[in-house]
Amino acid sequence: MTEQIPDACFSHSNEEVPEMVTRIGDRAVVLGAGTAGLLAARVLSDAYSDVVVFDHDRLPDGAAARRCVPQGRHIHVLVAGGMRAMEELLPGLTADLVGDGAPMVDQCGDVRWYLGGHRLRQAESDLTAVSASRPNLEHRVRSRVAARPGVRIVDRCDALGLTVSRDGRKVTGVRVLRRADGSVEEVLDADLVVDATGRGSRTPAWLERLGYHPPEREEVRVDLTYVTRTYASDPALMGGDLGILLAPSPPYPRGAAIQAIENGRCLVTAVGMLGHRPPSSPDGWVDFLRSLPRPDVYDAIRDAEPLDAPRSYHFPASRRQRYERCRRLPEGLLVTGDAACSFNPIYAQGMSIAAFEAGLLAEHLKGGREPDPHRWFRDMAKVVDVPWDMATGGDLAWPQVEGRRSAKVRLANRYLPLVHAAAAQDPEVVRAFFRVAAMVDPPGTLFAAPVVGRVLRRTISACAAGSRTPAREPATPRPPR
Repeated sequence: MTEQIPDACFSHSNEEVPEMVTRIGDRAVVLGAGTAGLLAARVLSDAYSDVVVFDHDRLPDGAAARRCVPQGRHIHVLVAGGMRAMEELLPGLTADLVGDGAPMVDQCGDVRWYLGGHRLRQAESDLTAVSASRPNLEHRVRSRVAARPGVRIVDRCDALGLTVSRDGRKVTGVRVLRRADGSVEEVLDADLVVDATGRGSRTPAWLERLGYHPPEREEVRVDLTYVTRTYASDPALMGGDLGILLAPSPPYPRGAAIQAIENGRCLVTAVGMLGHRPPSSPDGWVDFLRSLPRPDVYDAIRDAEPLDAPRSYHFPASRRQRYERCRRLPEGLLVTGDAACSFNPIYAQGMSIAAFEAGLLAEHLKGGREPDPHRWFRDMAKVVDVPWDMATGGDLAWPQVEGRRSAKVRLANRYLPLVHAAAAQDPEVVRAFFRVAAMVDPPGTLFAAPVVGRVLRRTISACAAGSRTPAREPATPRPPR
């Protein structure tokens, strides 16, 4: 699946391109073989004869965690909107994951959610997605992309920098170094370079070295820590549910989650924000779960045997590089995924945004011309703006989080607790909320008159009754999956 760079990789291909395929250029290079880079390579393979994907890491042949993706051992949720976008790019991906044993999950009906102190009502919906581990999802995506004509995935290779035209206006390739004894720096020419190297992206520094101003950077610090263990999955332990989420909510910065994944396993993650770090010792980790205000996660695992030791992952801050505000940018260079915008993972947005950005890249390639970087970054900002506002707005509900609280943020953070309270009883409100959370509907739908009316009625009713009784909508028989 992955390979060392063949010598022929460093000269443009002379292979004939079928006439029915519109080719923009000979070669595109993608830096980074994570989800964003692989999906970008998938799209580029329709427009370039040769697509080379470089990655610093040693890529496994199967579904295994990677050293350079430390968050890969922890819970990853691909929401329904992102699953649909990924399936459009790679038809059959869902069937592959289900064939690996990953459960299909109704993200509104099969998961027990606690938000803002309320247990949300579980109601059947069309918000289904595959609940797969990150290593297995990435393995299936990588296998499908590597099988496409003209795509080469090269691991254990470092990107050292960009090459440019004499006037510095056009990126013409990359300088790379294979991680093998006796290797020397090599230059690979390219018509287009896409940086998908994640939070460690060096593109801002490379641009500055080439005489361009680096992009403005925005950060919202959350000091989030995950500590995760794997267990054998027994649906009976979760009352037949396929997931449980006890979300940290002001003023309580601790929580936990369970996600059923493939091969009869589940991931159990303890979560702490704002410097509250779950212990990584086995006994301390269990004590942390026992201390949570809701017993659901602890009750599900207290008599179960873990399959591994606790593993920790720390996420300091959401980060956004504002490339769309750069006045000057070289041609032939794009940035995507976490290299452009990295979200607080508790909101489960990152992989879905990578799929949406790949779809956007396909749109930019339709004209049969090399993508214009200024237009790309402007359009990518429109994709990122809403999830960025949702994630950072949610984080700014915590008084300890620093950042500007606009009128829109203050309004949302006063209204959303009312939505959560109404969603504990009203199946229509809970469906509307999850269609937004799953990136199927825009956030404005929660402010539409029908939803606002139901929220206000439930709020008035709850104030009168003084009750937060959880409920579950009676289920109708589901078709076989």
